[in-house]
Amino acid sequence: MPDFVYKGRLSSGDLVTGELAAESIDTVAAQLADRGITPVEIRPVVHAAQDGVQQLWRKLGGGRPSTKDLTMFCRQMHTITRSGIPLLRGLSSLMRSTHHPMLREALAEIIESLRSGRGLSESFRRHPQVFSSLFVSIIDVGESTGTLDTAFHRLYEYLSMDEQVRKRVKSAVRYPFIVLAAIAMALGVISVFVIPNFAPLFRALGDDIPLPTLIIISVSDFTVNQWPLLLVGSVGTAFGISWYLKTEDGRARWDRRRLQLPVIGAIMLEASLARVTRSLAVAIGAGLPMNQALSTIAKSTGNVYLGGRVNGMCAAVERGRSLTWAATEAELFPPLVLQMISVGEETGSIPDLMDETADFYQREVDYRLENLSAALEPILIVAVGVCVLILALGVFLPMWDMVGKAKGL
Repeated sequence: MPDFVYKGRLSSGDLVTGELAAESIDTVAAQLADRGITPVEIRPVVHAAQDGVQQLWRKLGGGRPSTKDLTMFCRQMHTITRSGIPLLRGLSSLMRSTHHPMLREALAEIIESLRSGRGLSESFRRHPQVFSSLFVSIIDVGESTGTLDTAFHRLYEYLSMDEQVRKRVKSAVRYPFIVLAAIAMALGVISVFVIPNFAPLFRALGDDIPLPTLIIISVSDFTVNQWPLLLVGSVGTAFGISWYLKTEDGRARWDRRRLQLPVIGAIMLEASLARVTRSLAVAIGAGLPMNQALSTIAKSTGNVYLGGRVNGMCAAVERGRSLTWAATEAELFPPLVLQMISVGEETGSIPDLMDETADFYQREVDYRLENLSAALEPILIVAVGVCVLILALGVFLPMWDMVGKAKGL
């Protein structure tokens, strides 16, 4: 049973503090009420060592709720707000039933924030690691217009589509990554365990060692004899790349380059544009102003390069330009999509047309994903063939030379 620390006031107004073991914050509040104490603050106790490990893990980006967790949360919140259940009671029920620790802690703090008089969107905004700026902005609009149920339903639909695209992309690229990893492991095993056993036999040729064999022996010797240097170099390179990617310039360059990768880059670009257009449809449909919607979406694209382009669109709209003009200058969308945006501006139906645009991109992503294996197979076959050719030449050429010399004798 978890422990909770509390602050409360007696009927006389004196402040008291203490610690209780209970199943939930609501149970602690009930126990304090039975004792004649009005709770001011209740929070779970986390041991110092555990807290340090969790803080480090969360700073590294771990432990955050997945899109699936947030999708289920939005679906449950839509049901709660539509049925008229009080928010505090509904959130307390969700907090007790959720299995994700970070989401559960966030909901506990949101409940306390609501009890202290803050609004729902303001309480959500205090947890940026769990709830994105787009998420909070749509809740803010729903709260101010009295349409929280619609806001949560829109978020549920948006997150569901986003999760579906992510799953399809991950499923499609899993096969080529497994093949490449298997090739790398095979080369490592051959270099460390196989080639060293043949090396003394190859060196018997003296200066007549073929070039492919010489390269393979050199690589194998370096791997076996200099593995600590290789390990340190690999770790250092990984940390260097990680540090560079955390810089603004490095992240922007990498995000732009990965959209230009053969085959996979086009899929990532269209999946990202589907997310941008779907987000724009949801944000404008929820009532956000155009510039605020674009500014919010720029922070949640997941790609710094695309985020910069969307920020450029936002700046153009704030200067009084039309969305069509801003989208044309951003050079992100094909003519067909620009035409749909133009029609949406003229007819006032941008959310509907943005939804259709997102569906268009999703169909393109689905088509590319279905043909991804066929597109990558030639590349993988060539890669495997080159590796096999190098190994075959390196192993068999010296054997043929030795057989030729033996016949000459």
